Amino acid sequence: MAVAVAALMLVLLWWWRPVLLMPGTRPLVMSGGDPYLRALMRTISASESNVLRPYHVLHGKRYARSLDQHPNRCEAIGQGPNRGNCSTAAGRYQLLAGTWLELAARHHPDRTDDPLDATRLSFQPLYQDLVVHAWLSEPRWGNLSAQLSQGRIQPVLRRLSGTWTSLGYGIETNRMSSELPRVYREMLKDELRRAGRVPTQDDDQPKGRAGTATGP
Repeated sequence: MAVAVAALMLVLLWWWRPVLLMPGTRPLVMSGGDPYLRALMRTISASESNVLRPYHVLHGKRYARSLDQHPNRCEAIGQGPNRGNCSTAAGRYQLLAGTWLELAARHHPDRTDDPLDATRLSFQPLYQDLVVHAWLSEPRWGNLSAQLSQGRIQPVLRRLSGTWTSLGYGIETNRMSSELPRVYREMLKDELRRAGRVPTQDDDQPKGRAGTATGP
């Protein structure tokens, strides 16, 4: 009996290993969308918010009690080139309050014609996902989905490093940064499986040299 229980525990630990080791990579709350962008979003959060409650986390690993709106709390930056300043970064994608207001005014499902109404828009997990997915779908990024479908994850990470500085080409690399191409490929396999699609050779092979980082 004890052996059976131990075996079951090992199976459960193996099944839950992504959540235990990389909680930031858990599946998105939103349904649908582009599997390449979904995998990219999970990769971003592996570096930016690798905690058990990524949608609630603030800069510095404190947590917001309410997500009715963007928390807009300026938490102290304790290390790196911006040490001594503070950051309003919040949520799974560590969006600054100003960035969220700009993006929500463009992409939030409940947006109005008045951009000032964005201050009252919900920051709940579903809306964080929807807004960031829509943002990454914008043509100004250079069709990220097409680049990712060609296996060009490193150029994409470099391009996004001006926004998310922990992606390996920015000013705030961390212990996850060098692992992100591998993390992305694992996330893509999972997203394609969930979408009922079979990974291609391009999906599993990183390609391309990283270009110059540019913002949207």
